[in-house]
Amino acid sequence: MSETLTETETHCIEEVFERIAGDLSMIADRELEIIDVQVETLDHRAAGADQIHISFRLSIEHEGAEYHGCLLVPLPDAVTLAGSLMMLADDLIEESRSRTDLSPASKDAILEVGNFIGGASDAAFRALDLPARVTFEGCQGVRADVRPALLYQEGDPLVTGRATVALAGFGESPFLLMLPRAVCA
Repeated sequence: MSETLTETETHCIEEVFERIAGDLSMIADRELEIIDVQVETLDHRAAGADQIHISFRLSIEHEGAEYHGCLLVPLPDAVTLAGSLMMLADDLIEESRSRTDLSPASKDAILEVGNFIGGASDAAFRALDLPARVTFEGCQGVRADVRPALLYQEGDPLVTGRATVALAGFGESPFLLMLPRAVCA
């Protein structure tokens, strides 16, 4: 299902991506550039293709109700952001990008990246004057082509953004943002 999007819904997704990119660029001291964003509504959770992803889960309080969304980031990019946060040298980050077993320090740094994603998302909603409060709820590794776990009723509309993101020194990757339509309106 893909319904007609409102300008507010499209702007919501774009603003969240821009805020996340800005905040992560600052804390990782590595530019994260949003190249392109495609926005659609879906009646199901989307899956990250071709590789393991980290699902950064978001809790969204809106008009007395709690909703959930997430940002799916390919594992190598999540590892790069975590390594940059830990101020690791690029050669160590490059080596870590191909691994699926993460050190406890890397896991902690990924959780810290998630805190910044939650804060940036909350700032985006405030900037848009949308009555929602966003907090980070943890993260989860998700296999390729598998939909992330999310407190969500199948069939409810999600505003989904697919962004091509350039991470300085490491090329472009697809990021996937899913937010309940009710909070983006």
